[in-house]
Amino acid sequence: MPQADETRLAEDARAAGADDGRATGPSTDDGRAAGPSTDDGWAAGPRRTAFDWTDAEARRRAEAGLVRTLRPRAAESDLLDLASNDYLGLTRRPEVTEAAAEAARRWGAGSTGSRLVTGTTRLHTRLERELAEFCGFEEALVFSSGYTANLAALTALGGRDSLIVSDASNHASIVDGCRLARAEAAVVPHTDPEAVAKTLDAHPGRRALVVSDSVFSVDGDKAPLRELAEACRAHGAGLVVDDAHGFGVLGDGGRGALYEAGLAGDEDVVATLTLSKSLGSQGGAVLGPARVIEHLVNAARTFIFDTGLAPAAAGGALASLRLIAAEPGLAERARTVATTLHRLLTDAGLTAARPDAAVVSVHAPSPEAALRWAADCREQGLAVGCFRPPSVPDGISRLRLTARADLTDAEIGRAVETILRTAPKD
Repeated sequence: MPQADETRLAEDARAAGADDGRATGPSTDDGRAAGPSTDDGWAAGPRRTAFDWTDAEARRRAEAGLVRTLRPRAAESDLLDLASNDYLGLTRRPEVTEAAAEAARRWGAGSTGSRLVTGTTRLHTRLERELAEFCGFEEALVFSSGYTANLAALTALGGRDSLIVSDASNHASIVDGCRLARAEAAVVPHTDPEAVAKTLDAHPGRRALVVSDSVFSVDGDKAPLRELAEACRAHGAGLVVDDAHGFGVLGDGGRGALYEAGLAGDEDVVATLTLSKSLGSQGGAVLGPARVIEHLVNAARTFIFDTGLAPAAAGGALASLRLIAAEPGLAERARTVATTLHRLLTDAGLTAARPDAAVVSVHAPSPEAALRWAADCREQGLAVGCFRPPSVPDGISRLRLTARADLTDAEIGRAVETILRTAPKD
């Protein structure tokens, strides 16, 4: 695989789940989760049970300070939330919660089966129709998560004889989709259309896809979508864009990064997105030409064999979509909150990446300092995300802030004061 070192770093981080902001466990050179090794007691002496080796793995994680911990949240909290992906603040809007509840009452708690058997309701098809229309695509197909949507797009549109060119900072679901597609995968430097073009040049006549996040979840920077599309068209390649962090925030009224770039609805462009961020619900979707969506219905295993999205999630997402259409200022407000947070924090002397959407990434001096900083913020009533190596392959530890559209100016000020007051002194 080209650029082996870069590939290893990217895959190690993404396969471990960089988007959740939590530390990752050990991994092997090829990016797979590490299994038992020869020095963990697995081969020495009698083996008591099949999973004794996990104890050694747990010890390694603890020694490296890389243990993940589930922290259940209460239904109500006094914390000011700058950690979730509820970009537009819709997950608790009464119109959304009531729509979800009404869908459950009418259609049941679950979809009862796969989409091709009993798992498609009129809510699903209505959501697909309105989602495609809003974002400017011919058709849409709803999945149980954004993760399964990415797996579907890449596995059904890729294949053993194809090439997939992937940005080094793409999300774990894209990395896994590349692997499962059994295509030749080439990882290129972050946001580098020239590297994409050179990689495609090296494979003339090959069926190819180029895949990228639209907005990258760690630093919140945008992909150069127009330039990527030009490189694709010069080589007859398809462009697949995960718009999870752009939809609802970018484009006219939140129609997404591809709409903003003038690429929505193009015959060689496919979008994936999640219903769990700007729509405040659950699920994912693939949007594209009708023939692509028809192919996914017939070929995408995460569509054919997965239980359909629960009616409550579909109903809530549909209500949120209609709110976004009715309140186009939500997207602009989210972007304004992001730029305000960035300005106030950098004016005070902190280093933060300039946000292109609703993610504000603030640099920390070390992994230990980042963890302490996030914990201190929480103790003082502010929830923030925390990223550290190996979740971030560039080695820079960060606080990750979500710039929600429903944050008031007073809440923005409170968040900034808390971050500054708790900032590491070294």
